[in-house]
Amino acid sequence: MKPLKIGVIGCGSIAKHRHIPEYMANEHAEIVAVCDIVKDRAQEMADQIGAKAYTDYKDLLKDESIEAVSVCTPNALHAPISIDALKEGKHVLCEKPMATSTEEAEAMIVAANEAGRKLMIGHNQRFVPSHQKAKELISKGEAGKIYSFRTAFGHGGPEGWSVDGKDSWFFRKEEAFIGAMGDLGVHKTDLMRYILGEEFVEVGAFVETSSKENADVDDTAVCVLKTESGTIGTLAASWSYQKEDNSTVIYGEKAVLRLEEDPVNSLVVQYSTGEVVKYELGGIQTNDDGGQSASGVIDRFVTSVVEDVPTAVPGEEAMKSLQVVLGALESSKTKQIIRL
Repeated sequence: MKPLKIGVIGCGSIAKHRHIPEYMANEHAEIVAVCDIVKDRAQEMADQIGAKAYTDYKDLLKDESIEAVSVCTPNALHAPISIDALKEGKHVLCEKPMATSTEEAEAMIVAANEAGRKLMIGHNQRFVPSHQKAKELISKGEAGKIYSFRTAFGHGGPEGWSVDGKDSWFFRKEEAFIGAMGDLGVHKTDLMRYILGEEFVEVGAFVETSSKENADVDDTAVCVLKTESGTIGTLAASWSYQKEDNSTVIYGEKAVLRLEEDPVNSLVVQYSTGEVVKYELGGIQTNDDGGQSASGVIDRFVTSVVEDVPTAVPGEEAMKSLQVVLGALESSKTKQIIRL
């Protein structure tokens, strides 16, 4: 079977550390083209992996041999590029957040349906072993009724990760649209919807820019969320944590589940009976490890295209996670609880 021919649009850190190495490690994929508006960056990456370099993504999309693309650009470009790619008949894997509005997200979904092509959004937290195990235990009733949760994703900020450091697009509203809530918070709204298996119906939030003087987007946010069944919890997303925190604690009637708190046991279940079960499932992927551990996103995307099965995170799913974030922004602005 011939490998799937891939084009990668955007050659920044997420492409360099996640998408490109993971495509190269997948026997069913072959990167044939890369694109970046910084010509030297595109050419350097192309030379490194034996692909063709482009500086205009529209030229890349005209290459009929390319069957699928990864969209690894600043957030504000996710929807326009994805829609163009789908209209050109390419399958699309787009980084999160998928779009900057519900309207954009809906347009992406429509474009995928009309083109008969796959659209997947890179919400890799769903594929972390501890998160999958927690979902399984909760769905089997091991924790009983879920009362509450707290989840956080914070680190020192994108300047340590982005190829442009402190001059990164992450800090500019025009390109990023949203800061820590789009970079980190949307991961957690998606994760909690996935683990709990239900939708959020209300959100209240404080969203601030307090630690990044060079930013005109949020760098710290705390949200209170409520699900359909009445589970309430907090979500924090921040670029002001000195040490990375990517942990979640879920409080249930029969058990407390602690995810990614312990460096060895990625899931610890404390039952009301006094029994404690520890799962050593491998750590969560961090920016600090340079993305050495695979995210699972690329393999699942390639499989969905090659085997013609639904994607692991379709546009409809990612849109719901985005809408929670949009609701949080609205809540912070209006000082009201927002119904989703």
